[in-house]
Amino acid sequence: MSNLRRATGWAFVIASLLTHIITVWCYAKQPDSLAAFTVLPFWFWGGIGLLLSVFAFCFLRAPLSLIITAVWAITLSVAMDEAKGLSNFTHPKITAERGPTDDGATTLRVATINCALFRFGDPAAALKEWDPDIVLLQETLPHRVKQISEMLYGGNGDYRAYLSNGIVTRHEITREVRNPLMRNQQATIRLRNGREIEIVNLHLATAAIDMRLWSSESRRAHVANRKIRRRELSVVLQVLEQTSSFPTTPTILGGDFNAGATDVVHRQLIRDFEDSFGKVGRGWGDTFHRRFPILRIDHIYATRQFQPISSGVVVSKDTDHRIVVSDFILRD
Repeated sequence: MSNLRRATGWAFVIASLLTHIITVWCYAKQPDSLAAFTVLPFWFWGGIGLLLSVFAFCFLRAPLSLIITAVWAITLSVAMDEAKGLSNFTHPKITAERGPTDDGATTLRVATINCALFRFGDPAAALKEWDPDIVLLQETLPHRVKQISEMLYGGNGDYRAYLSNGIVTRHEITREVRNPLMRNQQATIRLRNGREIEIVNLHLATAAIDMRLWSSESRRAHVANRKIRRRELSVVLQVLEQTSSFPTTPTILGGDFNAGATDVVHRQLIRDFEDSFGKVGRGWGDTFHRRFPILRIDHIYATRQFQPISSGVVVSKDTDHRIVVSDFILRD
């Protein structure tokens, strides 16, 4: 083996190892200064690191390069958000027809969808196929919210529209809270059994899309963008606490977070909420873009009074986001 070949192989080994250390640290710590780095899915950097280790083996043919490749494979299987849904065989796959639960309890089906202002069509037909009890709509218009309610429930449902957000349900909406943030709304719903639950429909600040990571201006934009979403979610939670008996009241919080599942903004919900897809979801969970989904930015969270049964992502050709559908049982 030539000295150049050996040196090249060792360079790939070191590069792969450094990429692993830096990537794991960045996604674990989530420093704001590296928001532009972590806005990309974990597998993007993991794929680069894995490729470097493969190149290292091709040049070096040494056991160390194989060990680093194995380390990357294990890291991706653990840290990649997508791996959870793909490997989750312990929970039932969500289907349009709801199956009976083990104890015969009634499930509550919740869906969330960004309608993209109906530029691609009307997703009501896709929603109707799944027969949801509650739908959280983002990027919609008030008259469209009414149309979807009538399409789903034939005039027997209830709905509330607030600027570009909407909530539709087959149950009764007894109260609406006007959140000071433009793209967020909150409502109280009375179920058929008389129990009341809180519903929060989010559409957090649109993500920064400038991926010139070498540009300080781009990196500053990502930092500022992340801080805006954190502040927005903080206000939403403050309003929820001030206007309800949260967390005693069963609460569902969902919508378009404009942030991937590994983003630090989700850590604000860990204490009181569970991510339904993260808990019981099956399949590829990424929701944007519909045609080539690489980020899970649409989420349905619920407080622990709800037991998630199944969750999945549904494709509709009438919007640029995929639909998240989750089934819950409301515990006594």
